[in-house]
Amino acid sequence: MSQRLPYRAMTTSGNQFDFEFSLHPDTASAVNVANLLSTVLATLDGEIKHMGAIGNGDILQALAMALAVRTRILPGADTTLHGLATDLLAMALASPCEPGAGNVTADSPRDLH
Repeated sequence: MSQRLPYRAMTTSGNQFDFEFSLHPDTASAVNVANLLSTVLATLDGEIKHMGAIGNGDILQALAMALAVRTRILPGADTTLHGLATDLLAMALASPCEPGAGNVTADSPRDLH
């Protein structure tokens, strides 16, 4: 049976999103994964506050590049690591996400970060 990681994300505008992530079968620690995810998101939020206006596409591009850098600096065969990173990203993007009942609607102007 595959491991699952429930995760609640809160935006600075007060929106809430509940995720149900599937974890890779070789995950060593779901707790470490959750803690690192929270740290990365909190650091990202802090940087965005200091930078001011930044495009959401720029944020996604930087995150994609960070994944590429981190993947390349790990020891192992490039094709294996590329396949693992691609699979993990696809799994994360396919994870169920339930928006909170009080969220601002997707088509309303809001702080997206």
